[in-house]
Amino acid sequence: MKLSEIKEILPILENVEFQLENGTFVPEHFHVTEVGQINKNFIDCGGTIRNEKVVNFQLWNANDFEHRLKPTKLLNIIKLSEEKLGIEDAEIEVEYQSDTIGKYDLDFNGKTFVLKSKTTACLANDACGIPAEKQKIKLSALNNACTPNSGCC
Repeated sequence: MKLSEIKEILPILENVEFQLENGTFVPEHFHVTEVGQINKNFIDCGGTIRNEKVVNFQLWNANDFEHRLKPTKLLNIIKLSEEKLGIEDAEIEVEYQSDTIGKYDLDFNGKTFVLKSKTTACLANDACGIPAEKQKIKLSALNNACTPNSGCC
């Protein structure tokens, strides 16, 4: 989800709710402690220089049980971040504490924001030297003649 998309969604919500893909909700008294832009400049294993930008939200589960972040407040935080930091319209990455700080993509299911698990990948498959995964086929689909007592084995 891009920053422009969350800005369109927030005004139509009564509450801001986040949940993990497994259905577990982020406690409703969470805080958004950071909104920023992360610029990542790197070289992949194939030698290609790459530049990535994401808008970063950090969620924090505080012991402030009376706190409830309203959509207008989050929208104001986003607007202030755009104004003061020059944040661009990029994909949102959410940091949320589990066993360690987890990084998640963001989606919306019509009611709540969903923290989607991220995975690593090789960006230079053609230069990496890892063979492409072969498609698995069922041998029985190719030849039904090899059955018990058929004499093929």
